Amino acid sequence: MLRSRTLDDELGAEIFFKCENLQKVGAFKARGAVNTVLSLDKEAAARGVITHSSGNHGAALAYAAAVRGIDCTVVMPRDAPPIKIDAVRGYGAETVLCPRTERDAVCDREMQTRGSTFVHPFENPDVIAGQGTASLELLEEVPDLDVVIAPVGGGGLLAGTAITVKSLRPEAEVLGAEPEAVDDAQRSLRTGELQPGPVDPQTVGDGLMTGLGRPNFEILIARGVQVITVTEEAILVAARFILERMKLVVEPSGATVLAALRREPERFRGKRVGAIFTGGNTDFGWL
Repeated sequence: MLRSRTLDDELGAEIFFKCENLQKVGAFKARGAVNTVLSLDKEAAARGVITHSSGNHGAALAYAAAVRGIDCTVVMPRDAPPIKIDAVRGYGAETVLCPRTERDAVCDREMQTRGSTFVHPFENPDVIAGQGTASLELLEEVPDLDVVIAPVGGGGLLAGTAITVKSLRPEAEVLGAEPEAVDDAQRSLRTGELQPGPVDPQTVGDGLMTGLGRPNFEILIARGVQVITVTEEAILVAARFILERMKLVVEPSGATVLAALRREPERFRGKRVGAIFTGGNTDFGWL
């Protein structure tokens, strides 16, 4: 947990940052992947695991597979940041690169060929439960929070956060932060209907390009979660501030929470806010 007096003064609030950029594999994804892999029965584990990922979930699953000593395959888009591809391979997984729009189809083909057990990045109850432990720790440290905010892509983290926070502190508000270029979660929760994600979105928040999953949507809408969208410029300004003033490497996807706090400062004034920095895996190309 880290604080910034500069940000507290700027926003007129008390902000508590949960630094999942310092987590194993450099992102909160380690939580859901380890929880899922260690929960597999012997037969499913023996077949190895497979997933599709733009980076952080793939690295997390590779790490979890290494912990259990089983094989792992990760289907990744060719345009994923090289640092994330290298990280997946560094944890011992085999990577299969393909066009971003073909990840699902390629993953299905590889799963059938290899007989591997599929671990979805976010539409998996064990993954969601694992991700929820980040906000569990957050509330153990600061039990009287008024708001908890986390980035949202597929919705695994935000769904786990919503379950945890609304169970332990029902009066607290749960919010998501999302790039305007990938605003399907915001549109879905506003309209009450799951909306399709944009095709080939352009955003520095590469970890948030995935459309919101249906089970995740149902968890979020049942708990009254809302989403704040932020511009690309605001994301970059936030990521640079975190690097220069807080001395933390937080990838742009994770910096969306600060950008969201700055977009609607009046919403948070006088409140105690928990914000999750989701990851720190970046090649600094944005900088």
